Amino acid sequence: MFSGVLLLSVIAGARTVKAQVAPPIDSLKADSLRNHKKVYPPNPGLASQYDIGDLARDLLHPNKQPDTTKKPSGITVIPNIASNPSIGFQLGIKAVAGRVLGTDPSTLLSVAATSASITTKNIIYFYVTHNVFTNGNKWNLQGSLVAAKTVTPDFGIGIGRGNFSSPEAIALTNPDRKGYALNALYFRFSEKVYKEVAEHLFVGGGLSFELRRNIEDKRSEPTALTPYYVYSDQHGFNRNGYSANGMLFNVQYTTRDNQNRAYKGIYADAGIRLNETFLGSSKNAAQLTVDLRKYISLSHSHPEHVIAFWAWGSYLLSGDLPLLELPGSGKDPNFRSARGYTVGYFKGTKYFDGEVEYRFPITRNKFLSGVTFFSMQTAADNLGTNLFEVWQPGGGAGLRVLFNKATRTNLCLDYAWGKYGSRGFFLGLNEAF
Repeated sequence: MFSGVLLLSVIAGARTVKAQVAPPIDSLKADSLRNHKKVYPPNPGLASQYDIGDLARDLLHPNKQPDTTKKPSGITVIPNIASNPSIGFQLGIKAVAGRVLGTDPSTLLSVAATSASITTKNIIYFYVTHNVFTNGNKWNLQGSLVAAKTVTPDFGIGIGRGNFSSPEAIALTNPDRKGYALNALYFRFSEKVYKEVAEHLFVGGGLSFELRRNIEDKRSEPTALTPYYVYSDQHGFNRNGYSANGMLFNVQYTTRDNQNRAYKGIYADAGIRLNETFLGSSKNAAQLTVDLRKYISLSHSHPEHVIAFWAWGSYLLSGDLPLLELPGSGKDPNFRSARGYTVGYFKGTKYFDGEVEYRFPITRNKFLSGVTFFSMQTAADNLGTNLFEVWQPGGGAGLRVLFNKATRTNLCLDYAWGKYGSRGFFLGLNEAF
C-alpha cells in the first residue's frame, strides 16, 4: 500500500488510562464521592507484562533486576522504515508519548505523536499531533501540524463502477483502476478545543487549514483526460494548487478505558466542517463526518480478547471539495481505515467504511498478540452510483508487539488485501481504531 509516507500513528478520541502511581483505593473512592466522577484503579497485572523496554533491559543488562519502584515511561520511539515502488525506500523516526496531566484520578491520558521521514524518491513528510486532557477532563485539545513534499496517488472518484459512456465520466470513475501520481507541497494545520459538559460528553470547535501547492502530474500531458484534470476543470479548482480552510464544530462522547488500545467502551464523534472563502478556502463547502467505535471484551480474566467495531463516514452536504480532499479509503484522521487499499483508492462526495476486528493475546506475558480484521466500504460518485449501492471488501491479519505496557502502545504489523489486486503491508504504532 502507498501509505508508507502517509502512515500516521496518530491517536484520535479518548478514554481513561489508569495512572501507574495512584493513591490508595480507599482514598480514590473518597475522592470519587466528593467529585461525583468515576475513578479507575491502576492497570491490573502490569508487572507481569513484558514489553520492548523489558526486552532491551534483558539484552543489555541480563543480570540486572527490574526497578519495581520506578514509574514506567510513557514515551515510545521507533525507526520509521518502509519500502514500496510508489515511495522508494523510506527512512525516518517516529515517537508516541502518553501522560496523565493532573492530580484528579479521573483525568484521561494525554497523548502526542510526531514523525519525520525522507525517501529515495525525494518525498519528505513531517507531522506533530496531540490529544490533551486538562486536570479533571475540563478541557480537551486536539490538533495536528503537517508539512510535506508528497506524491499522492489518484484512482479517480467513486467505488469502481464504470458503466458510463462519456470520456469524461469514464476518466473520473477510472473503472480500469489506473493509478496516477500527483506531486505537490502539502501543509495542514488543525486545532479543536472541547469542553466537557457532562460526564463522558464533550462539545467543541476549531479551525482547519489544508493547502496544496505546485501540484503536478509528471506522467500525464495537460491535455490528457485524467481524474484530477477533469474534476478540477469541471468544479472550478486551479490545477496547480488550492486551499480547503474551514471551521469545525464537534460533539464527542467516550467511555473507552484506553485510547491507544481499548478493551471496552464506546467512542462517538460527529462534526460539521464549513469551508469558507473568507478563511482563504478556494470554495465554500459543508461536510458532515461521523466516527463510531465499540469495544467488547470477551473474557474477564483475559480482557485482551476483544472484538471491536468501527463505522466511519463523511458526507458532502453542499458546495465543492477538491478531488484530493474528498473522503475515501484511508482518509480518516489517522489514515488507518480500509486497510488493503492505498489512501484515496476509493473516494467520493459521500463515503462510508465499516470494519470489525478481533484482537487476541498470543503469549502469556502479553508481549505478542494478534488481530484479524474485515472491512466494507462504499462511495457515491455523483455520476449515477449512490452511497450504499456498491460495496468493496478488504481484510487481513496482523501481529502486535507490546512496545509500552504503561500506555498499552503496540507496534502493529498488518498484511491486508482488497480487490483489483490491491494489497499491502502496514506498519504503525497503536491500533487502527
